[in-house]
Amino acid sequence: MTDVRSTVEKSSLFVIAAGTVCWLGGINVRAMIGFTLLQFGTLEFKSNIQPTIERTVYSLVAQSSFIVNIAYVLVVIAAVVYLRTTRLVLKKEGWLMISAILFFVFVPVEIYTMVLDVRMWLLDMSGSNDLVEFRKLFIHRLAALSGVPMIALLSYYTVIGLAIIRPLRRGAGGPDRP
Repeated sequence: MTDVRSTVEKSSLFVIAAGTVCWLGGINVRAMIGFTLLQFGTLEFKSNIQPTIERTVYSLVAQSSFIVNIAYVLVVIAAVVYLRTTRLVLKKEGWLMISAILFFVFVPVEIYTMVLDVRMWLLDMSGSNDLVEFRKLFIHRLAALSGVPMIALLSYYTVIGLAIIRPLRRGAGGPDRP
């Protein structure tokens, strides 16, 4: 029984690590692609972009969003499995408790932005060339919830730091115990 639990725990931790790389990496790639359409530091579109190039950028954003959203769902599922199967006790491992809170508190935000991403993906898959609708979805996605998705992203990077440093550990053996 403990071997199965250990295997599930290690497997879910691997899925968390691999999924997080795809998810957070994809977010950064999607942002770099999408911001090519905008004036630097604003939500205003550049005036000299050809419609075919703009449509291609929307397609790239939609496709990368699809991959990002799949990776995020995998990370959420793996995180739940890991928290259920780990031998670590949240009361004694403050870093894990804070990490779980920072991660799961933004799940509703991510679900909301996923809906916007799926709408853009469906518009892209339908072959639509309605740039006005793409622009509306794109700007709505960037300005969603008054910047809360950006706060969420900063929290996710904080979780990575907490997982590396692992502060707030309590119990016998001190902070250097395995």
